[in-house]
Amino acid sequence: MTARFSTEFSEDLSAFPPERTVFSVAGTDLRVLDGDHPFLVANRSVIRENWEREIAANPALFDGRMVLQHRLKLSEAGIAGEAYIVPFSAFMWWRRQPERKGAIHLFAYPVLESSDGALVAIRMGAHTANPGQVYFAAGSLEPEDVVGGRCDIDSNMRREVMEETGLDLADAIAGEGLHAGHVRGSVSLFKLFRFDMTADEMVDFIGAHMLVADDKEIAGAVAIRSADPAAQPYNVAMLAIIDWYFSR
Repeated sequence: MTARFSTEFSEDLSAFPPERTVFSVAGTDLRVLDGDHPFLVANRSVIRENWEREIAANPALFDGRMVLQHRLKLSEAGIAGEAYIVPFSAFMWWRRQPERKGAIHLFAYPVLESSDGALVAIRMGAHTANPGQVYFAAGSLEPEDVVGGRCDIDSNMRREVMEETGLDLADAIAGEGLHAGHVRGSVSLFKLFRFDMTADEMVDFIGAHMLVADDKEIAGAVAIRSADPAAQPYNVAMLAIIDWYFSR
């Protein structure tokens, strides 16, 4: 889909293409600013109270640091952003809000493609923030993904895929172009990576990696062979991507 363009930074995505559509972007310029995110400043006490409830329900959660966007704009040059480093607890409170105002969650999706035309995703473990959900191996942008004051999307994708699956994106053929979509205030940036392995081989490889991995967040790997939205308990951000992929 051809994207519309916005000339000003905005705290919402009203100038972006409609939700659950896929569009191409030329690149990214995602700056990380010093100081506290305005959303964190305005909600510090309720964020703390909600976090107490979150860890009471799931003690395995960790209040690490992540990148949370404040404002974005979409132009011919791609997606530009202004973000801050926040505690994970701030994101957890933000995502519980019905309208999700005051921040934008942007993350990178490396879409793993097999040699026999399937997609390979992971199922999250029961102790994680998204228990049982199926989505591509990915994670929120973190401070270690910030280089020279800007988010390095490619570095984030390589790191997350290696940690969660053991697969090295350097062994795959990267698809042309960067794509994006959004739903409920979350923006996914994604790129295809085609491996010279069948889907079953990739699933088996990931299963073997799970036995030795330091990161124990995933419960298994899943081969996706159709756009059927009911085939798996997909994270909502997955739906537009699998529909786009299997309708090409």
